[in-house]
Amino acid sequence: MPLNEKSNLEEEQIKALYEALNRSNYAVVISGAGISIAAGGVTYSGMAGRLGWGARDLMSGNPTKMYEAYYKSFLGSMFEHGPTEAHKAIAELEKMGHVGGVITTNVDCMHTMAGSTNVAEIEGSFQINVCQSCHERTYGYEIWRNGEMPRCDMCGGLLLPYNMYAHASVLDSELRRAQQMIAKADLIIIIGANGCYTHLYWNYQKRGTKIIQINPSRTYFDQVADINIHLEADPVFIKLMEMFKENPSLS
Repeated sequence: MPLNEKSNLEEEQIKALYEALNRSNYAVVISGAGISIAAGGVTYSGMAGRLGWGARDLMSGNPTKMYEAYYKSFLGSMFEHGPTEAHKAIAELEKMGHVGGVITTNVDCMHTMAGSTNVAEIEGSFQINVCQSCHERTYGYEIWRNGEMPRCDMCGGLLLPYNMYAHASVLDSELRRAQQMIAKADLIIIIGANGCYTHLYWNYQKRGTKIIQINPSRTYFDQVADINIHLEADPVFIKLMEMFKENPSLS
């Protein structure tokens, strides 16, 4: 396709996304690792691959070394380069009433950091942490900014984010939230996701729900989406928010 035709198509697709959000009564965003790439981080599975799923034993033996590995592999990009423009736009769209909630497999907390308030983190995140000793949960990602492995207020044991603690297990309470969101949605926007765990909530959607995918790569969702915008998330959302600013009466 000639470059100018491709550009026109992409412009039309973003406009279609804008119009779909204006018509929607309850839009849900599904995000995967692709939305966070602009922050320069690795995926959590990539971090686990670097550190090894035996990280619990490593951390117990040398918590300082473990924290340094976490920060270098993951937390640095989360705190120093995130959230991305897409995360910020989604949070703003929630405030404007255009997005009802977010479902994510990401554990980087960037949706919350950007200001989104209704986020189902179905694999947990660095704001859902579990003590290795007494198994009490501690909530909040700020405990990971302190330069050392966080410890439990109850017993002093070392904390792990739920995903690493449970070896990438789904968090049931968050999954139920995701199912409830999907059941209400009349618009689903999929960003940088490959379909991991989607089977656990996808069938809860209503018949006729409009689906728009934003991903530079082709995925499973190409087959089910009404519109596939094959671009990175940030430029799409920058353009989308410009459209809302140009038409404030529709916001």
